[in-house]
Amino acid sequence: MRVWQIWSENLILATQYNPPRFIELVMLTLALILLGIWSFTVQWPYLVLCLSYVIGSSFSILIRESFNHSPRIQLTQVTAVLLLIMSFYSFATLIW
Repeated sequence: MRVWQIWSENLILATQYNPPRFIELVMLTLALILLGIWSFTVQWPYLVLCLSYVIGSSFSILIRESFNHSPRIQLTQVTAVLLLIMSFYSFATLIW
């Protein structure tokens, strides 16, 4: 019981400390779950929803990082761009 209480307190603090990053984490977690479901069922709506979550969270990450005005490119920016490229490529192959 104590472990769940500590976990829930940490979750509440994380949401209060940086809400956009928490929402991005939730979106990417849902995308991973949907990708797992798609790998078993192979139904395209799961893949489309997964890619939509990835695109939304990647754009959110890029916009949030652009407001930080850091002179160097950070790992999160590179990862977000790679996720966008992979998502758009997957959408393109899904359509064709």
